[in-house]
Amino acid sequence: MIRPIRRRLRNHFGLTAKQVAVRSHRPWYFQGSLAVINLLLGFALAYWALHDDNSEYVRQRLSQVTSENIELQKKLIASQRELQVELATSNNLAKTLTAQQDENIKLKEELVFYKKITKR
Repeated sequence: MIRPIRRRLRNHFGLTAKQVAVRSHRPWYFQGSLAVINLLLGFALAYWALHDDNSEYVRQRLSQVTSENIELQKKLIASQRELQVELATSNNLAKTLTAQQDENIKLKEELVFYKKITKR
């Protein structure tokens, strides 16, 4: 019982199995011409899609967006320069503030010293 099943499996899947070749029924020149037709159809569809009536609208919109982009870049540069000036001013103010605080501390120390002298 097991041997006939094993023999059938070996005949289908083993080394002695028959070799199978898949071949196309169409000749090569027919497939080549079909590929060329598909390629030309693709180019025609792309040309039709890109050169539609909306192309003028797209060009106009592109120029408008480009001009807006340039204007926004100018505003960005101006804002960055303003920020740099504000940062420099802030740093200068921080330095002068620390210098004033140090001077204030020294003056308070001198005041305490003079008060001690006057108490005696």
